[in-house]
This record gives sequence, C-alpha cells and structure tokens, in this order.
Amino acid sequence: MLAAVVLPAAALGALTAPPAAAAPAADIRINEVVTTGSVDDSIELYNKGTATVDLSGWVLKDNDNSSKYKVASGTTLAPGGYKAFDVHGSFGLGSADSARLYLADGTTLVDSYSWTSHSDPSWSRCPDGTGAWGKAAALTLGKANSCSGGGGSTSPVAWPGSSAVTTADAANVFGEDLSGLQLEGGVLWGAQNSGKLWRLVPNGSGGWKPDTANGWGSGKALRFPGGSGTPDDEGVTLTGAGSAGGVYVSSERNADSSSTSRLSVLRYDVSGSGGTLTATREWNLTPDLPSTGANLGLEGITWVPDGYLTGAGFKDAATGAAYDPARYGAHTGGVFFVGVEGTGTVYGYVLLEAGGFTKVATVASGMAGVMELSWEPQANRLWAVCDDTCSGQLRTFKVNASGAFALSAVHNRPTGMPNLNNEGFTLAGAGECTAGSKPVYWSDDSNTGGHALRRGSITC
Repeated sequence: MLAAVVLPAAALGALTAPPAAAAPAADIRINEVVTTGSVDDSIELYNKGTATVDLSGWVLKDNDNSSKYKVASGTTLAPGGYKAFDVHGSFGLGSADSARLYLADGTTLVDSYSWTSHSDPSWSRCPDGTGAWGKAAALTLGKANSCSGGGGSTSPVAWPGSSAVTTADAANVFGEDLSGLQLEGGVLWGAQNSGKLWRLVPNGSGGWKPDTANGWGSGKALRFPGGSGTPDDEGVTLTGAGSAGGVYVSSERNADSSSTSRLSVLRYDVSGSGGTLTATREWNLTPDLPSTGANLGLEGITWVPDGYLTGAGFKDAATGAAYDPARYGAHTGGVFFVGVEGTGTVYGYVLLEAGGFTKVATVASGMAGVMELSWEPQANRLWAVCDDTCSGQLRTFKVNASGAFALSAVHNRPTGMPNLNNEGFTLAGAGECTAGSKPVYWSDDSNTGGHALRRGSITC
C-alpha cells in the first residue's frame, strides 16, 4: 500500500490557485513611452484585464531585433496596474523608433507602438490601455496617464471641415433648452428640455423649420408611460427602423419632481396627429448607474447597429466575450449608448423589447461632461460632444483591437463658431456628400442671439 502524501498548506495553495500566467496576454498593453528628457528610454506596461499576469521572461525591443530587454523572473502585473521598465542599459529609444513587447519566447508579439519624433514629455495612451496614442500633458510612469491639458490623449486638432458656421433657423423659434438632435433624411428631430419633441423640415435655405403638419407646428409635449409627468428630455435617436420604429429619447429626471434623478430611455410612437405623446416604453436605468445630480444625468443618446459591433469585434462587458446579439433576444437590433453629463462617462445598453436591459460597455470620454452622442455610420465612429464647459470640443471613438470603444480623435469646434452652449449635434448621411463635404448641425441650449440651430460642414 502506498503511503499517503501530506502536502504543506503552501503547496496545496499552489495546486488550487490559478497561476497568474493564465490571464490573457492580450490584456497587457504598452501604455507610455519616454525617449528623452528627465527620464530616458523607459517603457510602461498596463494591465487592462481582470486577472494578474506573470511577465517573467517577457521581452521588450525597439525596432532592432537584436536589441532586447528581458523582464525579471517573478515580475507580475495586477489588474489595473502599471509597471515601467528602464531599458536604457539594453538599448536606446530614438526619435523615430518603436517599442515592442513579446512573450518569453521572444517571437510572439503582444503589443507595439511606433513614433516619428521624440516624446515631449511622453507618448501615452488615453484612456489607459485602450485609447489612442498622443503626447501626454505630463510624465506619469508607473501611474495613470495624464489625459488632460489639451483635452485628451491626442492634442486637439482643427475641425475636419470648413471653419464657417451659419445659423440654421429663423429668429426666436425655439427659445432656450433645445438639446438633442437626430437627422433622418429630410427630417431633423429635436428634443427640448421642457418635455417637448420637435419634427423639423427644410426651410429652403439650408436650415430647418417646424413641420406644420399633423400637429407638429409647436412641437409635441412628452409624457411618461401612463400619461403622467414631464420628461426632462436631453437626447434623441432612432434605430435602424427609423422613426417608424419609434423615436427614442433620453431623460435625466421628471420635471414634475426635479430634485430626483430618473435616468431613463423612453420610446414614442410619432405616427399620430395629437399634440401630446405618451411613451410606449420606459427603460429606467437609474438603479444600474452611479448616482448623479438630478440635473447632471443622461444627456446624449445614440444607437449603434449590431452589424458594426459584431464586425468590429466588440467585446461585451457583461460576458467578457465577443458581443453576441442572439444572447439577448428581441432588442431593437443594436446597442444604445447614453452619455452622463456629470461624469463624462458613456454607457452602452442592450434594451430588451420586453422592458429589461443589460449594460455591455462603459467608456470614459476624457471630457468634463458629455452633452451629446451621435453615431456616424459612414465613418463607423461614435461622436461625443461637450458644450462650452469644454470649449465645444468633440471626440470620436471606434472599437479597437481589444474590442473596446477607444478614443480615435479630438477635434476643436470650427473657428467660425463662438463657444456656445451646444448640447446637440448630428451629421448628415453619405447621400448628402457634395464636393467631399456634408452638413452637420448643432443646437445651442442658450438660444444665443435668438438662434438655437447652427450649420457647419465636415469632410465625408
């Protein structure tokens, strides 16, 4: 008979605890690079995953395969952790060079970044681990990157279109509080904070006027399901079915109880002629979101189709796996993204036809607040817009190689537009491209100079 073998507790722990190396290597990202200045030749790694990763023996290189820095045995990186490596004893990082990370075999590439000029003060990702590369506001080796001072991970660039902006409405039509916008071909939908939805049509001179048919002349009052309350509606969007499938509005509170947050998405049937619209469905997201001031809640809303998300490899935060629309049953064929003014955070939700919902994404915009969101299918990018709080800055996000929405660009407002309280933004479709440009529209919550709508252009 074989004698029983008694293992010490430490050994038992080693048998039962999963090794750090079991975590996905793809969660480790090159996050900051320093080539010159007060700290020379350093590469920072960041763990964007949920498990500790063993980095023992991993290899860092520049653009020369013969240059190698081997990570010491026993080196691990915890979830959300940062670790900087001073590589100058093995190689130098030049003004036009690369930082490359390999597994311990020295041939399996994990991540890389290349540049064409020295860092000043560092090349950094923002948001950490997932965002676009750019020159940071400060050197931050070993801690979160400095994603401020320029508004984001890349230096803001000029508006990608004409600098000219003109008014797009007659004087004193809407008054204050016109917020979210959504173009639908020859119709412009507008949400007004006072619990009103507008259906606008072309005015013949490149702008918009209220539709006078079917009771839309002064906009239509909105109500919660059952006909009660007044939604403080801030954003408006449509699904792939267009307005025939319902108009969706984001609301941050019931104006009849203005001190209490009610972070909701509401759907309205806009086919009738009555002057009041009662929501046919409400998705109250309040319990699922961090608490916020009653007037700092849901501002922007937009809808992104399942086809783009699956094709881009979007990762479902609820499952940790690739987004699978079939998992959710009947759900409008896409994901609704909502922006919270108070935190500048964007959340993605699958809204079920039966009334339930699942949060599938959380995106840090890097801005002080998000006042509008707009999906541009022609360029497959998500626009996040800030008002005069951020000098009218706009940011775009795309799904990156890790399946997350990451910052792709930071744009200043057109130079021809003052720093207005713009809370709405929408872009024309590809069909309106003329000579390489298409219209875009902003809504000014303050109705500056008696005008709430302005028109600009952007390259197609």
